[in-house]
Amino acid sequence: MKPTTRNRLLALAALLVGGVGLAFVAFGNLGENLVYYWSPSEMLAQGDRAYGATVRLGGLVQPGSIHWDESHTSLTFRVAQGLEPDSPSVLVRSTEVPPQMFRERIGVVVEGTYDRSQVFSSNRLMVNHSNEYRAPRNSDDVKKLYETLEPEPTAQNSAGPGTTGGPGAKP
Repeated sequence: MKPTTRNRLLALAALLVGGVGLAFVAFGNLGENLVYYWSPSEMLAQGDRAYGATVRLGGLVQPGSIHWDESHTSLTFRVAQGLEPDSPSVLVRSTEVPPQMFRERIGVVVEGTYDRSQVFSSNRLMVNHSNEYRAPRNSDDVKKLYETLEPEPTAQNSAGPGTTGGPGAKP
């Protein structure tokens, strides 16, 4: 076999293998393994298609909606489109301990499934935060900086049997 014929056959075989791989990715069951990202309004607009699908839901933790039960490691809160009271929101239930930065008004992404009882069951909770750090200057009031980290206490998340103020709430 001549070297040019051999090179052409190798190139044809490489193209064939690449084409089969591309077809597998395009027509295989890859879509079943994808996780979509939805906002609360997008999820609510999906109707029946939202039920049972594994998705990532992103938004802001609605003020006054955090309920934390330490004894059962149960966390419920609402993820809202925005901070306005009439913003679309979805009730989220999680059985994992939330990250230390979790609090009201912070951006979150939760991964899980939405069921017919209108509750999003989360198996993963991630907090959005800035990647920028600025050390306090000598002129900065440290008490004011600390207050920006703690949410304002509300009557709803600071009282009641079986609840504490929630992660991030003032003692």
